[in-house]
Amino acid sequence: MQIISEQESNLTMTELGGRVRAWRARRGMTRKALAADSGLSERFLADVEGGKGNVSIYSLQAIALALNISMLELLQDAVRPALGRAQALLARLDDSQLDQAYSVLGSTFDLGDALGREQRIALLGLRGAGKSTLGLQLATERGVPFIELDREIEREAGTSMNEILLLHGQAGYRRYERRALFRIAEEHPGGMVMTTGGSIVSERETFDLLQSRFYCVWLKASPEEHMARVVAQGDMRPFNTTKGATNEAMDDLRRILASREALYARADAVVDTAARTLKQSAADLKRSVPASVAVKNTSQPADAPVEASKPKPSRLLA
Repeated sequence: MQIISEQESNLTMTELGGRVRAWRARRGMTRKALAADSGLSERFLADVEGGKGNVSIYSLQAIALALNISMLELLQDAVRPALGRAQALLARLDDSQLDQAYSVLGSTFDLGDALGREQRIALLGLRGAGKSTLGLQLATERGVPFIELDREIEREAGTSMNEILLLHGQAGYRRYERRALFRIAEEHPGGMVMTTGGSIVSERETFDLLQSRFYCVWLKASPEEHMARVVAQGDMRPFNTTKGATNEAMDDLRRILASREALYARADAVVDTAARTLKQSAADLKRSVPASVAVKNTSQPADAPVEASKPKPSRLLA
């Protein structure tokens, strides 16, 4: 666990105090008026604006409400005025409308890196979804490379997944992950099929990058099927510990799937593999993606053999 130094903590408090002071000035409020509206003392507010004091979440919320802004606005970096206006409009849309707005903005202003996007297929889902099996089969049929993002992250870092996490932590891993995604998109304008880690959707910046450059397909399954497939692959860890570990593992799996379901659903297509045979799921996946086009891949000849490395265990949660 990373420990914040006293110097870093002081800098954070100074930055926070500056933001409170700036927002108060923008609202034309005296410290006395802010104290009255927030229910906090003037002395406490003076300490906050001076970068001192012990500020609680409750106190920040009270200050934000008194300033008529959200706590997020108080804490985040100042945005450009035009961006703020756009965000205000977008905040009034529901999830479906936001997806439409995302597509319209990307196509209107050429922000989506559309070159080859629909030919670069990224498979999403938890472990046991069938990403490797179905992905390799789809790549073979389309005559394009099959890529495992985990292996490309290792290539980017020059070391194993476990070493990346040990040396650089989650932040370092995500940094190499984004670099790998940029490189893969650039190297494969003619198309490829790629498997991704189950947690990639939980990182907003990375998932936005993935969606802007790859056609995303969620391979969906029930928690029971995910577990059964993982065990069928020879991973007996859910059953190797104390009595009741199976139920605990299933509860964890259900929680993870529930927390990510709305994110996975943002994919361009969803393929439900529940109660489907491998042949049926492969056909469903083939129908769900844009037709393959004969575009020369500058990084690998079209007739080059599709290679897939053997999946390695990862310390990352599915």
